[in-house]
Amino acid sequence: MGCAISGTTPRTAEETKAEDAVAHLNEEQIQMIKESWKVIQEDIAKVGIIMFVRLFETHPECKDVFFLFRDVEDLERLRTSRELRAHGLRVMSFIEKSVARLDQLEQLEGLAVELGKSHYRYSAPPKYYSYVGAEFICAVQPILKEKWNRDLEEAWKTLFLYLTTFMNHGYQEEENCQNHTAVSPKDRPDKRNTAL
Repeated sequence: MGCAISGTTPRTAEETKAEDAVAHLNEEQIQMIKESWKVIQEDIAKVGIIMFVRLFETHPECKDVFFLFRDVEDLERLRTSRELRAHGLRVMSFIEKSVARLDQLEQLEGLAVELGKSHYRYSAPPKYYSYVGAEFICAVQPILKEKWNRDLEEAWKTLFLYLTTFMNHGYQEEENCQNHTAVSPKDRPDKRNTAL
């Protein structure tokens, strides 16, 4: 469900670049991502936990977004946290859906935009989105072992660039919608008296 005022907005240069990048993933790169996902999927919960523990180690400020983990300093406690496992699985589920939609860019874009909107409602700002992709890549390298290479890394980076760009778009769209609806009609400037 969207905001009535949001409508369709023109693409930013960043969105066009991200869309072009994914649109130009060749069939071989798409297959590489899909094949690597089959291996990653076998350890999906482990990857989710590793990814978030690394995220909190490398970017402790990210914990501020997570009420449950905000004050947890003990990494072992984080590794065994049911809540962290559940959140990691939700993120991995999103990645799984993204991989499944690599051949359907419109659906993939919509998925990322909606996730960005929900992150606005959770007060999780876009400045953290790219960190997750970087930590995902670090978490899957040891699992993929000899299958990991520079080409596969570039393919995953391209996918995460695309996802984070459209998540950011969704976040901004939701923020604009909420800011617009937060201003009551009597508080809005009178357009008839505004000089051009």
